[in-house]
Amino acid sequence: MVSSPAVIALLLSSLLIGGMLLYAAFFAMQILRGWERSSGSTQQLALERRTYLVSSLLALVLALQAASIFFFIHTVDGSHGRFVGAMCAAGVLNLNSFGYPTLMLKLVNFLLAGLWLIVNQVDNRAYDYPLIRKKYLLLLLLAPLVLAEVVLQATFFLGLHPDVITSCCGSLFGAGGQGVVADLAALPLLPAVVLFGLAMAATLGMGGFYYRTGRGALLFSLLSGLTMLVMVAALISFISLYFYEIPTHHCPFCILQRGYNFIGYPLYLAMLGGGLCGLGVGALQPFRTLPSLAAIIPPVQHRLAFWNLLLYLLFASIVLLRIFTTSFTLR
Repeated sequence: MVSSPAVIALLLSSLLIGGMLLYAAFFAMQILRGWERSSGSTQQLALERRTYLVSSLLALVLALQAASIFFFIHTVDGSHGRFVGAMCAAGVLNLNSFGYPTLMLKLVNFLLAGLWLIVNQVDNRAYDYPLIRKKYLLLLLLAPLVLAEVVLQATFFLGLHPDVITSCCGSLFGAGGQGVVADLAALPLLPAVVLFGLAMAATLGMGGFYYRTGRGALLFSLLSGLTMLVMVAALISFISLYFYEIPTHHCPFCILQRGYNFIGYPLYLAMLGGGLCGLGVGALQPFRTLPSLAAIIPPVQHRLAFWNLLLYLLFASIVLLRIFTTSFTLR
């Protein structure tokens, strides 16, 4: 498995990302100790010159980190044919105890890396870099999580053995499954549908209100984050069933395959991208009062809200189109 070009690319890219973040973390400590914008000292000038380079490199590295979750899932799903019992990524991730923790950590790092990129973009547009300490504090939180991901991902791939028999997604996400995911699959249909509809309507409504008036940013951001979680639950509990047209198949990974036209990728991109944009609106809200950011942040939040609404509408449109065009029904 480790000899696969895709796996090698993932491992090498994660090492590059981890190494760059380790260096950036040491630089972040220098920023937190010695940054003083009003100072004309040699140390301050050196920090200012280095932060241009470090910030630019980090923007590329963290964009790669955010995208790696999709490459990881694609690689894992594409390898299911090598393992007995695996029908999709679910079975491969279940081959050892490091698969699902790696995926969960990648999800967390996707959101944190995306928020860092949003804060960094805003900070770089201000003449006095008012958020430089805050974004490097966030980097110090992100760096150990990414390094942990590097270790978990490598351990996961190195621990894959073709002679190990794994469980198929039907047993993992079916009635006999255990854990939170199995509980989501067992949610009653009507409450799951109502919760999804209310969460989506509340977020889109509040998003439209914020987009028009500029008020309610924090509430809109909170609703966006909660709705992203509801979308995950809805995808497992009932949305996936309409794509499989099987009332007992709740797997969130099979929809990534060719047989279902890879529809899982736009669904997950819309869900995660929209959630990140919504959270970004709230992350920037406390800094609107800073003089150098007063004219910068509102347009950025406006664009983030627009993309949140567009991506969530895309998710809802794909789901509704499938529900209304298939002959399958859960009634």
